[in-house]
Amino acid sequence: MAVGIFDSGLGGLTVLEAVTKRLPDLPVVYFGDNAHTPYGVRDADDIYELTTAGVQCLFDQGCDLVILACNTASAAALRRMQEGWVPHDKRVLGVFVPLIEALTERKWGDNSPPREVAVKHVALFATPTTVSSRAFQRELAFRAIGVDVEAQPCAGVVDAIEMGDMILADALVRSHVESLQRRMPRPEAAILGCTHYPLVEEVFRDALGPDVAVYSQPNLVAESLADYLERRPEMVGPGAETRFLTTGDPKRVSSKATQFLRRQIDFTAADL
Repeated sequence: MAVGIFDSGLGGLTVLEAVTKRLPDLPVVYFGDNAHTPYGVRDADDIYELTTAGVQCLFDQGCDLVILACNTASAAALRRMQEGWVPHDKRVLGVFVPLIEALTERKWGDNSPPREVAVKHVALFATPTTVSSRAFQRELAFRAIGVDVEAQPCAGVVDAIEMGDMILADALVRSHVESLQRRMPRPEAAILGCTHYPLVEEVFRDALGPDVAVYSQPNLVAESLADYLERRPEMVGPGAETRFLTTGDPKRVSSKATQFLRRQIDFTAADL
């Protein structure tokens, strides 16, 4: 298979859906670590161990390139994986890069010094672990100066989405937006720093108001992947069909995934 997509649960399906629309002929293996979701309340070592196990499974499935469609894994594990774990002939990419490219209007290959950008006040909504890692701010600082980032840890939102309780998810999102606005009343832009959040993107938009530009990841990641594969066609390996693997109960996960994407999704058990 050419590309693997890893997530702690079902949120990465939003990325898979966007990738499928942008690259309809690209076969993908999706890995959901549903038995251990959510990652957002785990410590960094735990996240690293779980993420490397899932990514190794995708390597074993023939994926040369894996996208961590999980902001928590990208924040807590990606750099450590890239520095000492990923084999030389494989690639593991995170989901912060496309967001920062869009926010700063700078391509990732632009290695010029950090400079001022148009947006000055940014709200970041993410899991508690992603927020505490400050990974987004660190990566942003390599490319932009003068940007004030106010981060809101959105405890409970991923759990509510995974349980299918969208009424609770709606209430939690509005509560978290209200909490952030007490500290930053007028953000110019809002980053949805979790791939589960596109499932409640309209709630974020409604709560934030029409004057806030909302940056959501799936389409940005899909476009960035298309650009990457155009530059690195050797990463497109063999394979003919998209498959879905889970560490959870395949029947239950398939049912939830089908509800989220409104099309039939069939998971099989991951062989770890």
